[in-house]
Amino acid sequence: MAIAFIGVGSNLQDPYLQVNTAILNLNNLPETRLITQSSLYYSSPQGPQDQPDFVNAVAKIDTSLEPLALLSALQSQELTQGKLKLRHWGERLIDLDILLFDDLEVQSDTLIIPHAQLHLRDFALLPLAEIEPKIHIPNQQDITSLIEKLTDKFVKRKSNDIN
Repeated sequence: MAIAFIGVGSNLQDPYLQVNTAILNLNNLPETRLITQSSLYYSSPQGPQDQPDFVNAVAKIDTSLEPLALLSALQSQELTQGKLKLRHWGERLIDLDILLFDDLEVQSDTLIIPHAQLHLRDFALLPLAEIEPKIHIPNQQDITSLIEKLTDKFVKRKSNDIN
């Protein structure tokens, strides 16, 4: 079994509900179990500013799937939930990203682990730090150092009511 951290985000059609639904549905992935999840983080868009704010969270899962099989299962879940991607860094009904997968480093056309933008995104680092405060990002630094180095801030507030 491997431990993976999944970034979850939405800014369309009741983002709070979309994120919570996606997190709960992680338990429906083959050979996968949801361990814990962060609070919800409300953030301004990283991309075009003429879109609604995002709701983001991170989920910690236990899985027997290999990284590419997990990616495929997550993409399938996104489609089942009704994924819409209208433009690059634009509006999203649901977005599921593999942030980390054990201590693996993967560089392929299909998948990059750790997530290529993880070290630049407070809306991923802050919820990750909430559930795994001492984690070290492979080929980077510990999460506290990465958060301290952030120059761009997107998170507006945190909610602790993700039930």
